[in-house]
Amino acid sequence: MTAKLIDGTAIAAQVRKETAEAVATLKKERGIVPGLATVLVGENPASKAYVSSKQRACEELGMTTIGQKLPTSATQEEVEGMVKSLNADPKIHGILVQLPLPKHLDEEKILGAVSLAKDVDGFHPLNIGRLSMKGREPMFVPCTPAGCIELLVRSGVEISGKEAVVLGRSNIVGLPVSMLLLHRNATITICHSRTADLPGVCRRADILIAAVGRAEMVKADWVKPGAAVIDVGINQVWVEHPADKEYTCAVTGETFVAHRRDQSEKGGRRKMGDYCTECDTAWLKGQEPPDSCAGCEPIALFRKYKLVGDVDFDDVSQVAGHLTPVPGGVGPMTIAMLMHNTYRGALHTFE
Repeated sequence: MTAKLIDGTAIAAQVRKETAEAVATLKKERGIVPGLATVLVGENPASKAYVSSKQRACEELGMTTIGQKLPTSATQEEVEGMVKSLNADPKIHGILVQLPLPKHLDEEKILGAVSLAKDVDGFHPLNIGRLSMKGREPMFVPCTPAGCIELLVRSGVEISGKEAVVLGRSNIVGLPVSMLLLHRNATITICHSRTADLPGVCRRADILIAAVGRAEMVKADWVKPGAAVIDVGINQVWVEHPADKEYTCAVTGETFVAHRRDQSEKGGRRKMGDYCTECDTAWLKGQEPPDSCAGCEPIALFRKYKLVGDVDFDDVSQVAGHLTPVPGGVGPMTIAMLMHNTYRGALHTFE
């Protein structure tokens, strides 16, 4: 059998369309525009990209967005002060502190400083606490776990009465998605590094959520025939290129594999370093060129990669009933659910 693809891009587009319509109605009937504030600390390139994508999504859906940036050296007091000032701003209905934070900051205290009414990431201790209790409703649910459930529901996968196995017990995905499945009357098993006979446990699952951060860990013989498999993992794996060769960094002595940029190659590539053809000298990205190459024009060196999930897609697709791809599965849903949460934050103003 071949699994039915769960198209996260298409489902996310539908969620965003519904949210945009709801935002337009809120503006027309109540005169309020949902507003999201992002707090970015440091210069992490991936974090910058994530924040930019969230800001663009706000603009596309008719919401306002404010981006607050602080240097890597920002103190605990400065970051918490920024969060508290946004808590007091009536035009802001959602606050997102981009993770990870620099190591010297207390992440738990900063997330805890976000007002419960503006915790659109769903990580406030009270929101997580309510999510973990029977008969309690959190104001917001973490976006990626909420997206996983939305994918299942909109794909027609029955949850109630089914056996669900969650690979991973992180605070961001594993634990909250387990609670969401439990609220929908699934029977839950949470797996981790100490789980005995991990493949055997996974094979019991009618619904398998993979969120461990290990590339293509889940194989076909881990999956019950016909099971719905949601792959949360996003992992970069190197792809061989015909021009790959090994270079030695003239500065650190480290070796690295790379090739000169191929203009025709598609997909992801990462700059690894630079190479001076005149001096036959290479150095890693982030290193200053050696003095011997002063004034030379170096050539950038790259290595090709692809994104894969925690599930071996080609293998598992021959067994599973439903399966999300990577990319194009859970990823688009995270931002879609964030937009929905921001809208709900504005709606709470009148409830």
